[in-house]
Amino acid sequence: MKFFKLANNFQRDEDGAVTVDWVVLTSAVVGIGVAVLATVQGGISSLGSTINTDLAGRSVVDYSATE
Repeated sequence: MKFFKLANNFQRDEDGAVTVDWVVLTSAVVGIGVAVLATVQGGISSLGSTINTDLAGRSVVDYSATE
């Protein structure tokens, strides 16, 4: 009988429910972040290479040089 009373109290107890909710919400946010990064990784890499190529081909004028 003591076991059933303990099990019943455990089932009705709501302490720790906020912790479980927090863990679930945090893992969902992390999962969405990973999914977004995996989705845009290729495009960002390609864009970075394009910007690098464009900037490498440009020259910079140094107006501070004394003649």
